[in-house]
Amino acid sequence: MSVVRVGIAQINACVGDLAGNAARVLQAARQAHGHGADILVAPELVLTGYPPEDLLLRPLFIERQHAELDKLAAELAGLAGLHVLVGHVERREGRLYNAATLLAGGKRLGTYCKRELPNYSVFDEQRYFTPDTRPLVFELKGQRFGVNICEDIWFDRTARAAAEAGAQVLLVPNASPYNVGKQAERLMIAERTVAATGCALVYANLVGGQDELVFDGASFVLDRQARLRARLPDFTEGVNLVDVHADGSIEPATPEASVQPYGEEEQVWNALVLGTRDYLGKNGFPGAIIGLSGGIDSAVVLAVAVDALGAENVRAVMMPSRYTADISLTDARDMAQRLGVQYDEIVIGPIVDAFERALAPQFAGLPVDATEENIQARARGTLLMALSNKTGRLVLTTGNKSEMTTGYCTLYGDMAGGFAVIKDVPKTLVYRLAAWRNTRGDIIPERIITRPPSAELRPDQKDQDSLPPYDVLDGIVVRYMEQNASAAEIVAEGYPPAAVEQVLRLIRINEYKRRQAPPGPRITPRAFGRDWRYPVTNGFRESP
Repeated sequence: MSVVRVGIAQINACVGDLAGNAARVLQAARQAHGHGADILVAPELVLTGYPPEDLLLRPLFIERQHAELDKLAAELAGLAGLHVLVGHVERREGRLYNAATLLAGGKRLGTYCKRELPNYSVFDEQRYFTPDTRPLVFELKGQRFGVNICEDIWFDRTARAAAEAGAQVLLVPNASPYNVGKQAERLMIAERTVAATGCALVYANLVGGQDELVFDGASFVLDRQARLRARLPDFTEGVNLVDVHADGSIEPATPEASVQPYGEEEQVWNALVLGTRDYLGKNGFPGAIIGLSGGIDSAVVLAVAVDALGAENVRAVMMPSRYTADISLTDARDMAQRLGVQYDEIVIGPIVDAFERALAPQFAGLPVDATEENIQARARGTLLMALSNKTGRLVLTTGNKSEMTTGYCTLYGDMAGGFAVIKDVPKTLVYRLAAWRNTRGDIIPERIITRPPSAELRPDQKDQDSLPPYDVLDGIVVRYMEQNASAAEIVAEGYPPAAVEQVLRLIRINEYKRRQAPPGPRITPRAFGRDWRYPVTNGFRESP
């Protein structure tokens, strides 16, 4: 009875690195061939990286990508018997297609072009690509394999077209970004596809960080009864193999092809680590600088940065003011020592005093307000950016999603930096992440986790002086921003009308700040960034 050994390549592609991405595919192919693979499935658009965005509008980019595909085909010719399914952009008669081509023996044996082009959330494929309806089915060792790409399996008609053309196994290259709950959703859709077609399914997902998006891998294989037969690691590059038997049974051929998913906190942590590592690494930054405050947010960002980059590549700077509590200094020093990072202190009092003296004639007769608080934050931002300019290291900002939602942050102050590690992490999840990370090593001082949060920009300041309790705030944000619930629907769930009205107002009036915020890893179903496109100038009002 014939057995087809199928390799699944979780590859960390970089958008625009055409030669580098081709080399990664070739390396994966050699590894798969060395383990006796007959087929290797690489991720969607692996040659260009995903998403290539407006690079697709440049003819030279497309030409160079086709040249790399031809070169890759020639290099794969030496791997006798191996068929490699490679995701790339296809150009035909002036139109672009999201395609996957089967390469073997130095030749293109067939090309499939994606039919279902997503145009929602973070996706805008209809801006660039043309859909195609023609199936691709090929035979190997008496078994028939069909190709779908990512979104295609979300629509029964596309998968059924492959089955009707004779496919017994669907090979599905993907570039599916991570968010909380996404892995379960993918598996549910794949199970539905198998039930609708009777085909086994091999799902090969991209891995790595690309600007705001993080791809988690977590590829899997279902047999014809929709039973999970293999699952690859989360957030990890690698090649794993399964044996597909003619009777429809499937067995893992490598131990790593059968692993359990991480829990939610560990998934989110790993997404933040991978997104941070790849953003700095792929853009050539030699390290990171973080303004350490002694509070929970900067503590979590520092821990993520060390896990991502190594302690030797992370610098923490504490910048106390007249309002900084002694315990904040103590806890910041303690955490920096625990992690082994370079730690410096720069007192900002004289800098703030100089600003206030210069502005005193302009502020004469006006009451003290948030202006003076923001001067402190902007002094810190200026110092961090100066250190970044001098060293080449990137400043990581420390604002969380709850703060970004409500504008509880200072433009050109604590928002100054190049990458916002926790900008999509609600405050309540920040606490959970800190507690989880401490189970892997006691690196965040307990007092940082248990103290009431404060910006420490005025005497005895607490976050809750200005905002609803974080459990209330985050619940409203999830419902309004991520689930599109109305104000009335949120109140009907039991949230205080005054809190709902306050949060919705803050969301509306702070859009201008978010437009100027640095990118950061997307980990929720909807983040402020490419899948949030609200106007800054906005006359719409909604009340409970």
